[in-house]
Amino acid sequence: MEVLQRTANRGSVSTGGYEIDNSAAFGGANGIQFNPSSDGNQRTWTMSLWVKRSEIGVETTIFGAQNTAMVFMDPDWFRFHLYTGSTTYYYDTDNSGTVFRDTSAWYHFVFQCDTTQAVAANRTKLYINGALYTGARGGADTSANIPQNTEFRLNNNAVNFQVGYFYAGNEQLDGYLAEVNFTDGVANDADAFGEYDDNSGIWKPKAYAGSYGTNGFYLEFKESAASATGIGKDTSGNGHNFSTGGAYPAQATDTPTNNFCTINTIEYTGGYNITNGGTQAERNANTAWYSTTSSMGVSKGKWYWEAQFASGATSFMAGVSIDSYISTQANPFDGQYLGSGSGDGGFGYNNSGTVFYNNTSTSGYGSAPSTNIIGLAIDMDNEKAYVSINGTWQNSGDPTSGATGTGAIDLFLDSNGDTAFFSLCAYNPNYTHKINFGGYTTMSISSAASDENGYGNFEYAPPSGYYALCTKNLAEYG
Repeated sequence: MEVLQRTANRGSVSTGGYEIDNSAAFGGANGIQFNPSSDGNQRTWTMSLWVKRSEIGVETTIFGAQNTAMVFMDPDWFRFHLYTGSTTYYYDTDNSGTVFRDTSAWYHFVFQCDTTQAVAANRTKLYINGALYTGARGGADTSANIPQNTEFRLNNNAVNFQVGYFYAGNEQLDGYLAEVNFTDGVANDADAFGEYDDNSGIWKPKAYAGSYGTNGFYLEFKESAASATGIGKDTSGNGHNFSTGGAYPAQATDTPTNNFCTINTIEYTGGYNITNGGTQAERNANTAWYSTTSSMGVSKGKWYWEAQFASGATSFMAGVSIDSYISTQANPFDGQYLGSGSGDGGFGYNNSGTVFYNNTSTSGYGSAPSTNIIGLAIDMDNEKAYVSINGTWQNSGDPTSGATGTGAIDLFLDSNGDTAFFSLCAYNPNYTHKINFGGYTTMSISSAASDENGYGNFEYAPPSGYYALCTKNLAEYG
């Protein structure tokens, strides 16, 4: 099976190029819509967007208009429905061979439609991360049979353009969108919206410089307000602002040019439901210890993140998992709490202020976190970790103390350069963790503190020399 992830964009592929500052984080009932005042070109158009998934294994709509829709199908293959009002055609990737499951990366999709073309194969084209898709098609694909000059319902003033959900109000996207471009009457190839980086060969975004046509729009999510002139503002110059079709998405700084860490949706094995852009973990009905890990790991440098135990159970932990231990366990995230294994190198800080590591515990390290905000500072260079509660470092800790490790928790790493993954753990069901790696969170943030490079949006400022876990910082310190 081909899992399209190695070629996906994880951000920060070059410096000095085109930068995307914001994305929109979709989840739950979020979705936005725009109703054109007149018909546009229903034969020729292009949709281009960047998407980062946080929920896999479910049917999810990214963009559409009535039954014309761009969808991730279950199990994680891609479909573009094309609806004329009476007939539906499909453009499918092969549902047995090509899937999109990398929740740590951004994918770029460009769907070009031009039914005026004489050659049937040229009437619809799909580009994925800059490359024209020429792979196998699923059994439901009938796009090769689209008659010349077919008109689809997309770009008809009787139906809404919808971003982040299906026209009937379901199949909502849980994840992020950036650089949403629709060009009316213009059939663009992928190179109108992106290019390959000279150094890495990774596909990266570039500014679109062409025409948008009558009903075209550009959503760059540069305004944070939950309104049609805020997060839903069209900045193409056409003024086709999007109102809410459920609830407005939230502005995020997780983008294709600076990709932030989230919860790893692939590695957890069933103890959690991951929602809200991979920043919220809800324990399901299982009663046992279950853990989550981050989508990015670190082997050097100094890093900061925040967590909040929002509701539910009384048995929970925040801490670190180490790859050399994870790789030796048959089920490293099921039935084990953080720090429970001898020699695992990681640790867990629990709800009573006790530290668990190396199959031992140290009580009285600090305060019980309750629903307060936990800050974790991880110094991989000196193999130390520090925990704060509402900005106060526990055990009189000083994250800037270096090798001295004042008030630190020791990380027992091996000599081969372990990689640390930030982790959360809970025993009881129906329990919610909120996580903030700096790109987006559902935690209430009032101070908007960033690291020394200006990245991240935290409630409490990272200690001096500690950084948000994003690809810009990883390129410099990771």
